[in-house]
Amino acid sequence: MAQLISDRRDVDFVLFEQMEAHELAKTEQYAQFNKKTIEMIINEARNLAIKEILPTNKPGDEKGCRLENGKVIVPEEFHRAYKLYCEGEWLAMAEDVEVGGQGFPIIVTQAASEYFVGANCAFMMYPGLTHGAAHLVEVFGTEKQKELYLSKMYSGKWGGTMLLTEPDAGSDVGNLTTTAYPNGDGTYTIKGQKIFISAGDHDLVENIVHPVLARIEGAPAGTKGISLFAVPKIWVNDDGSLGEDNDVVIDRLEEKMGIHGNATCVMILGGKGKCKGTLLGEPNKGMRAMFQMMNEARLGVGIQGYSFGTAAYMYALDYARQRVQGRSLLDFMNPDAPAVTIINHPDVRRMLTWMKAMVDGMRSFIYYTGRCFDIVRSSNDEAAKEKAQGLIEVLIPILKAYCTDKSFEVCTMAMQTYGGYGYTKEYPIEQLLRDCKITGIYEGTNGIQSMDLLGRKLGMKGGKPFMDLIGEMSKTVAQAKGIAGLETLAAQVEEAVGKLGEIAMLMGKTAMSEKVLTAFTYSYNFLDVCGDTIMAWMHLWRACIAKPKLDALTNGDPALIASKKDAAFYDGLVKTAQFFGSAVLPVALGKMAAIKNMSSAAVDMLDDGYAGK
Repeated sequence: MAQLISDRRDVDFVLFEQMEAHELAKTEQYAQFNKKTIEMIINEARNLAIKEILPTNKPGDEKGCRLENGKVIVPEEFHRAYKLYCEGEWLAMAEDVEVGGQGFPIIVTQAASEYFVGANCAFMMYPGLTHGAAHLVEVFGTEKQKELYLSKMYSGKWGGTMLLTEPDAGSDVGNLTTTAYPNGDGTYTIKGQKIFISAGDHDLVENIVHPVLARIEGAPAGTKGISLFAVPKIWVNDDGSLGEDNDVVIDRLEEKMGIHGNATCVMILGGKGKCKGTLLGEPNKGMRAMFQMMNEARLGVGIQGYSFGTAAYMYALDYARQRVQGRSLLDFMNPDAPAVTIINHPDVRRMLTWMKAMVDGMRSFIYYTGRCFDIVRSSNDEAAKEKAQGLIEVLIPILKAYCTDKSFEVCTMAMQTYGGYGYTKEYPIEQLLRDCKITGIYEGTNGIQSMDLLGRKLGMKGGKPFMDLIGEMSKTVAQAKGIAGLETLAAQVEEAVGKLGEIAMLMGKTAMSEKVLTAFTYSYNFLDVCGDTIMAWMHLWRACIAKPKLDALTNGDPALIASKKDAAFYDGLVKTAQFFGSAVLPVALGKMAAIKNMSSAAVDMLDDGYAGK
């Protein structure tokens, strides 16, 4: 089952051959993380994911969570996996050792997460949300809050969530009505309702600390008046012992399309007037705190979506290699010809190659972004850190939206590869498809990501971060031009990069004009072509590494590919890159042409024009 979560050979390629993660050992921050250590970490993560977490996925989906006597009960299979996960100290992989973490490079945590989340995303949301909440305490908490909460949360003994969404304040957070009333002793009484709260309650831990967005009584309207509070499920006394229940009530569990193993709760705070919290950070600065955490959260959701996609592809590939159906087209007229596995059929190969192109490109895209985070954390070069941070700001909304949407498409195509069997619960694709869909919705819908890209990130610092991205892509194009066999692909990517720069200027100009509404109707299209071009860059970069190694292994003789270790792998990378350049990139150029000729029809149409009443 190991190969059915992710492609370990490609993980190693991206880590060590493309991103050179082992070079981080040259920095003071990551001095202990040489190649051997990183390989050991990935091996351990892979083993835990395959042997302990993956077996919980199907029963977690079938059993789901249940609410009994006000408490949420998770599938019983989760308890052993959670215990082992916490004992391995995986929850705080990237955090500093001083606060209870492991100090891993971000790019290494991404490789580990690819296995963990691919094994069971619903399960991994419990420690994932705890990590996010604990990080808020680490960055914004008082010394007392850190003393009371931090070690217990990073160890997984206690859980954490994020209480943001309300019935009338989903994406419009500034419209929230949850209110905090000062008690005069440093605590606040919290009253309100929150919905769609993932992991809002569960029996994996003895307590849960809820970061809650609320408005202090009398604070300004809108986002300017929102504060952040730490609200424990069970009150924590000054000596760290647990006190009374804190009037945090689970009203009901949402019935969802997927991620059944994770409890999505409707929560009532202070229904009896006895819910208390303490300010986390400064008054009226709650949204600022959340935005500082947003990049890592959205990166995490991008990894979630991608992990569904890579697992779906690996399952589909395995099925296509085994499923015998029909004769080869070359023997179609021969009634005595033997049936062949479906991987021999051209249309199935089309689907598999498209899925591989998406999965491989997204892996490189995600790991590259992780490498940018590691540069910010570990480099002594201030200019390099500033450039990396700028790239992060531009890449995050693209990564979150593009990778989650394309991964859903991968899951859909994987189901198509299975045919009717894929639509049944007998095989895993049906669950992966359902579970994946939420990743394009939460942590800011993908449409909101595109608005963030156009409205905030494109023009950031006079457009320098976006132009830095164009510059990085152009460097790879220049390198590829000097590698025999990559000339055509280099020219294809060069054309796309050049046109993307033109489209970016057009979108920025239009968004600042009287046609602003029209510009934003095309913001998702713009994000989509940014993602396509980044993927083309990643594939060209991969080919720049693979082609010389392939030539060295085979002396340029294709007949030797099958007999040389690693030759088929490198040949697969080159051919996948060529497929992307010839089959996917032209579609992206067409989408760029559509943006260039943007129509105002969507904003000009009257509301009643959509359907008769």
